[in-house]
Amino acid sequence: MKRLVAASLMFLAGTTWAGKADVVNATATKSGESYRFSATVAHADKGWDHYADAWRVVTAEGEVLGTRVLHHPHVNEQPFTRSLSGVMIPDDIAEVNVEAHDSLHGWGGKQFKVTLK
Repeated sequence: MKRLVAASLMFLAGTTWAGKADVVNATATKSGESYRFSATVAHADKGWDHYADAWRVVTAEGEVLGTRVLHHPHVNEQPFTRSLSGVMIPDDIAEVNVEAHDSLHGWGGKQFKVTLK
């Protein structure tokens, strides 16, 4: 029983150690009527049980404007950058935040503010 408890504690410590996913850089480029966002995410991916699995563009009020789903862990590629095209931004929005999600902690970590031109 002691071994089972010790193994369980070691597993939990290993999976939570990675913490939340952080957006460390993001850019927006206008393309016609929409924007193309590129976001750089940093997270200590541990494999399929704990990895950064999405990022999204949100207004200051929390309205989600676009989401990029990440379909696999990036254990050996940190930080990593991925793009999302076709994000529609209302004309009255001058800046947005980009935030990341991980499969264990959900949304959180450091957001990155992007000023639109």
